[in-house]
Amino acid sequence: MTTYTPTIGLEIHVELKTQTKMFCNSKNDPDEKRPNVNVCPVCMGHPGTLPVINKEAVKHVLKVGVAVGGELADFTEFDRKNYFYPDIPKGYQISQYAHPLVRGGALHGVALTRIHLEEDTARSQHAGDHSLIDFNRAGVPLMELVTEPVIHSAKEAGDFARELQLLLRTLGVSDADMEKGHLRVEVNISVSKDKNLGTKTEIKNINSFRAAEKAIAYEIERQSALLEGGGTVEQETRGWDDVKGVTFSQRKKESSHDYRYFPEPDLPKLKISEIPEFSREALSKELPELPWVKRERYKQEYEMKDEDIESIVSSPESYEYVEEIISHCSADKELLQLVANYFLNDYIALIREKAEKDGYLSIRKIAPNFFVDAVKMAKEGDLSSRGLKDLLRVLYLQEQTLDPRKVAEREGLLQQSDESALLKIVEQVINENPTVVADYKAGKEALLQFFVGQGMKLSKGAGNPKVLAELFKKHLA
Repeated sequence: MTTYTPTIGLEIHVELKTQTKMFCNSKNDPDEKRPNVNVCPVCMGHPGTLPVINKEAVKHVLKVGVAVGGELADFTEFDRKNYFYPDIPKGYQISQYAHPLVRGGALHGVALTRIHLEEDTARSQHAGDHSLIDFNRAGVPLMELVTEPVIHSAKEAGDFARELQLLLRTLGVSDADMEKGHLRVEVNISVSKDKNLGTKTEIKNINSFRAAEKAIAYEIERQSALLEGGGTVEQETRGWDDVKGVTFSQRKKESSHDYRYFPEPDLPKLKISEIPEFSREALSKELPELPWVKRERYKQEYEMKDEDIESIVSSPESYEYVEEIISHCSADKELLQLVANYFLNDYIALIREKAEKDGYLSIRKIAPNFFVDAVKMAKEGDLSSRGLKDLLRVLYLQEQTLDPRKVAEREGLLQQSDESALLKIVEQVINENPTVVADYKAGKEALLQFFVGQGMKLSKGAGNPKVLAELFKKHLA
């Protein structure tokens, strides 16, 4: 079979986090369960109403543009995108066509074409032989980001979308939750056996990054098999059936002229340079530390492993908590690496366990300084690894406001380092294992771990393994 090269471009729609909708003062509340309560004559398209531009939504898009190194428009305007569908109350959508807010830029190694701003549609709900429309979402600010067709694999597309989600959350412009529809991925894909682009199809109805990757992989295989069999690929819009794992034809793909774009007559043109707070310099000062900058800083300053860095950076909540933890580590890299290890492996597992059981997740149940104090106790030999894990569990579940050392003392978790107390245990282990003692004295020094293990068992985990090891070496010499 001929090898076909896939070429992929993404169109990603993002609901922006603002107090009100794009062109009216109706509340922008994606969590509202009651249908048709966040509506007004403007977003419902009543005759005689006039839209007003949401300044915060424009600023959100420009921030994204600065973050990805795009060119911010000086002149920009909104356009009417004309098409009829039940979820478009006006019979047209206010969008941007010839003059988007941002052109160019790149993210995660993928070149961008444009980023523009528009209003979202209402939400259709199909039940049996009829459909219902909820207009709460109609008019919500919607950012659309379009990539260049430079992606060549499902994994590359998925990685890009995840990085965009992280950037949006870091900037605070969107929650970007795919399950709630805040972020929607549409895929344009074609295959060819030379450098010329093939006929593309667009895939919609994708509700997760994993589904996007599966849809791309399936469509590459479908188009390749079709061409290999002598068929042709039609330019069309296809849906993704996540249950069956296949794409399916929905409709022929429209071209831009089908929408009869023309400038929105009810909105003013914008001259970005005339708005001081929209200058690149002003916007840059408001940007937080960006994900790729965080990664490099953690690598250079703290010598963390790549997978640990990614686990921290990929969650803004985890990142903020870890930053506070770092401030309590006093530049002690060994302590910092221990803290990161227990946070990522044990503490996160404890949080998830609690979330699955009780339905909530909170990283901040233990104050950052107490978390560091607990790990420091293990570093200094006052707690075993098992003791530290048990202490974190107690602190998280019930005693997060108490000093970790006091809790460890109360729970009997502190390691026993008193040689006189441990000596009795050492003598007992030696007396009860004469054969192993003989083997050790005969040269099998690896058996020292057996003795330490037996000592830890008798001390119920409270014995300091380093002290026990030294005592066994001394009394077995």
